[in-house]
Amino acid sequence: MPGSHVLRVRSLYRRILLLHRVLPPDLKALGDQYVKDEFRRHKTVGSDEARRFMQEWEAYAAVLWQQAKENKQNSGKACFGASLPEEKLDDFSDEQIGQLQELMQETTKPNRQFSLPESSKPTC
Repeated sequence: MPGSHVLRVRSLYRRILLLHRVLPPDLKALGDQYVKDEFRRHKTVGSDEARRFMQEWEAYAAVLWQQAKENKQNSGKACFGASLPEEKLDDFSDEQIGQLQELMQETTKPNRQFSLPESSKPTC
């Protein structure tokens, strides 16, 4: 069973990185680094946390795939992301809330490393 889990994790990891290719370059770079860090950080977690980790990343991959498909059908007008319901935030650990705050700060800095030119910002 552990061997099949490793294959499933690697497959999901590769699928997410492939899906990131449809993102604008700055979002792709930020997303790729975040995915790599998160998968590395969760290598040694217990089975319950690993199951939840996989469920959340599989849901992310499904949403990103759907958004990429819709964007392609809408003549490439890029619109990525989703609102985070408050109920989900209630389930986050303090560490996850901290990571979310760091991510928000990184993506909203005026002189951030991953800046989006005005022409590539989604208008959705």
